[in-house]
Amino acid sequence: MNPQAKLIFTISLLLGTTITISSNHWIMAWAGLEINTLAILPLISKSHHPRSIEAATKYFLTQAAASTLVLFSSMTNAWHTGQWDITQLSHPASSLILTSAIAMKLGLVPFHFWFPEVLQGSPLSTGLILSTVMKLPPITLLYMTSSSLNPTLLTTLAILSAAIGGWMGLNQTQIRKILAFSSISHLGWMTIIIIYNPKLTLLNFYLYTMMTAAVFLTLNSIKVLKLSTLMTAWTKVPSLNAMLLLTMLSLAGLPPLTGFLPKWLIIQELTKQEMIPAATLISLLSLLSLFFYLRLAYCTTITLPPHTTNHMKQWRTGKSTHVLIAILTTMSVILLPISPMILTII
Repeated sequence: MNPQAKLIFTISLLLGTTITISSNHWIMAWAGLEINTLAILPLISKSHHPRSIEAATKYFLTQAAASTLVLFSSMTNAWHTGQWDITQLSHPASSLILTSAIAMKLGLVPFHFWFPEVLQGSPLSTGLILSTVMKLPPITLLYMTSSSLNPTLLTTLAILSAAIGGWMGLNQTQIRKILAFSSISHLGWMTIIIIYNPKLTLLNFYLYTMMTAAVFLTLNSIKVLKLSTLMTAWTKVPSLNAMLLLTMLSLAGLPPLTGFLPKWLIIQELTKQEMIPAATLISLLSLLSLFFYLRLAYCTTITLPPHTTNHMKQWRTGKSTHVLIAILTTMSVILLPISPMILTII
């Protein structure tokens, strides 16, 4: 892709995100979401492969439908209350429509079907943007309207997302699809706590973004898209592969690593809110996700490919690991001990 075009699309992405997260008026928020959608489409379809074109089409249709619902929700609210302010969403029908729209934007169950397909059809760099930056504006809208949303509906969506995200990821061999289902599962954790403690949702999102960025950039660096190629990639950069194992386990939320922090805090908050059955259920469902993260970790460093025929080992690349990958990977592993400091910041 032409560098100038890429620059324009990247600036448009940042502009759309900034407009949405800083707006008070529904029309401005909607305009930011539209700018975002239109800016990411060329980045999804830049390889001109039929799969990429299909992914871009699916993305456009779902996001256009979600944006229409956002507009419809805000107009219904304005019709009944006379308010266009985002925080004044008081009409029950409007908040229900908005919840559906944001679930569609984020890829929450039952509106999740587009996300794995779109991620599979996109390059890894675009997949990273779709999994992180593109999730920020909808989560911001949820954050701003959290006081008016229906707790039962959000808890149901969250538990279903954690279940389907873990269950559907079990049998995948394509790494981008596994990461898509991982994202759906993490969004479940963010959604369940948004009404009770919105700041925890943002903390979870920031840490998830950091860990996912580390995984995507590492995979992009070693050029891996499938589990079978991941098995032979350990000869390229052994140290990076060893750190990828730890980042995967951190995404799974295992205790000594950074990923345990948001899960621990969310379970603690749910217990305080006397939602012990929901906390128990979502904790058990995270074991499904743990299984496929362990499978990825196993393929990354612990095993040789399971066949006896001679196969070509890949040469070690002499190039050093990018400093951004090093920083993100380190932060994905060691932030748990400074959690008291992180809690004072949020």
